[in-house]
Amino acid sequence: MFGTLVQRFGVAARGALLVLSYLVALVAGGFGVVWLFALAGTAAVLGEFAVIRWSEPSLNLLEKVGLGRAYRQLTRDLAVVLLVLAAVRPDAPRALVLTVLVAAVWVIAIFAGALNTMIDRRNPVSALVRNIDLGPARSAPQPPWWAAGVAGERLPFLNILLIPGAVAAAVVDDIAPALLAGAVAVLASAVVGLVVALTWLRGRGSGQSGSLSAVQRWLDTDRPEVALYFAGPAKDVYQANMWLAPVEALGRRAVVLLRRREAFQELADTRLPVICVPASVDFMNLELGSIRAALYAANVGTNIHMLREPGMKHVFVGHGDSDKQASVNPYSKVYDEVWVAGLAGRERYARAGVGVRDDDIVEIGRPQLAGVHTFGAESTDRPFTVLYAPTWEGWLDDDPYHTSLVLMGERIVKNLLASRPKVRLIYKPHPLTGARSKQAKAVHERVVRLIRAAGGDPAASSLDGPGHRVVTGRTPALFDCFNQSDLLISDVSSVVSDFVQSQRPYVVANPSGLPEDEFRRTFPTSRAAYLLSADCGELEKILALTRAGDDPMTEARRELKTYLLGPNEPNSMERFRTEIGRLCD
Repeated sequence: MFGTLVQRFGVAARGALLVLSYLVALVAGGFGVVWLFALAGTAAVLGEFAVIRWSEPSLNLLEKVGLGRAYRQLTRDLAVVLLVLAAVRPDAPRALVLTVLVAAVWVIAIFAGALNTMIDRRNPVSALVRNIDLGPARSAPQPPWWAAGVAGERLPFLNILLIPGAVAAAVVDDIAPALLAGAVAVLASAVVGLVVALTWLRGRGSGQSGSLSAVQRWLDTDRPEVALYFAGPAKDVYQANMWLAPVEALGRRAVVLLRRREAFQELADTRLPVICVPASVDFMNLELGSIRAALYAANVGTNIHMLREPGMKHVFVGHGDSDKQASVNPYSKVYDEVWVAGLAGRERYARAGVGVRDDDIVEIGRPQLAGVHTFGAESTDRPFTVLYAPTWEGWLDDDPYHTSLVLMGERIVKNLLASRPKVRLIYKPHPLTGARSKQAKAVHERVVRLIRAAGGDPAASSLDGPGHRVVTGRTPALFDCFNQSDLLISDVSSVVSDFVQSQRPYVVANPSGLPEDEFRRTFPTSRAAYLLSADCGELEKILALTRAGDDPMTEARRELKTYLLGPNEPNSMERFRTEIGRLCD
């Protein structure tokens, strides 16, 4: 909680300091204090760049309280005019010229912004597609990126030229430097405005043919039977990525439906047709009558736009079975069916009592795990390798034990790096690590520094070679890390359930210090795990046991695999294909 308060205070403090610099410049300009104006004006300009680069929440806070970019820029320009009037005391005609130059930039910005908006509306992008040919599209001309990017309220930023101009005018007691700076600002803004205006004139009467209608024609022609629907943000797109290969392997006409442009850009490579329709009204106007099975990888509010379709079966497939509370979300009862990996998932819903009927639960295994090698199936001509894959901090502020990273992460990594004989470490944190907790982010950064200091690759794109690795990108994938590992250290998460497929030994962190029997009873995925307490005292013994192959958990892992992931025959992909066929046929 303290960390959250400090974080919020820091956001407000940075915004307050930025506003204060503008106010000081305004007062200094009014009283003609040149040195103070120069200092405050410089601080305001540098502060804008710094906040944009490192503290976007501060900008959002200023917008919410009515101190947006436009008001701050008006304050700066007023301070410039006041300084010249107070320090130089020009005659009325020259003072009027300065005022007109300052105002001209704003007038050009307003009209350029309006024209740029009109140009954008000529090219409405109601749908984005991948692996789909929508035919030729007519589009209106667009202004160059440098003009389109500043047209509107960004353009008056050119008036920062007036700050050194006004200071120079005050020093030499002549308004000429300020007039010159104002003329340069007007000339630069006029170039932008002219380019935007000419682009608007050239594009009159033209526009893009409706992309949404072209998408509808494709849907009517290709008639997909299966839809993988994902409406989450880009940072969560890994949840959809894990289902791309299984859906491709179905051998049925399928489509991926997305709702956010950023997620569309971050979606992994796939041969499946992909359609992104951001606007709710546009999406709900699509005719999706050919789709028989809609698969949902995440519980988000905008799922309702697909759930309202009555002619298909709606199935929650999720993004991994685990003992976390999120795996039994009460929202799941809105779906026709909930597909889980094995008996563990079915019993998890029964224990939770969240309203999901047992008849609506289907056990399909984890078709994604086909590429995970079982113990002994791969070459062991590599160093003994430990994969540390902690989960993220979670949604709740009051759960310090959701991830081992904060309380134990540095200790785990230090012990592994100091282990003798040496082990190879692969560190792959959850993609959302540090998204909510500054403490988790700080620990993650310290862990990366430790691995770099030990000669490891802090931004690995490959697992080749004997050195330590930090894997935070999309590749290497988690399952590739599984295949390169002899031992996993993780938290209560779906990573553990999936790793059981490999039949290799694994460790589950117990940062809360729960008694062993209670921990294994509460979190069934840990039944075949070695447990690691907060002081990591057991780690050396665990490494020695697993290195020597003297592993007393082998049989327990074999039994747990069936419980978590279902039987080996028929395999998960066949079960997935069978259940999709049942819904489609």
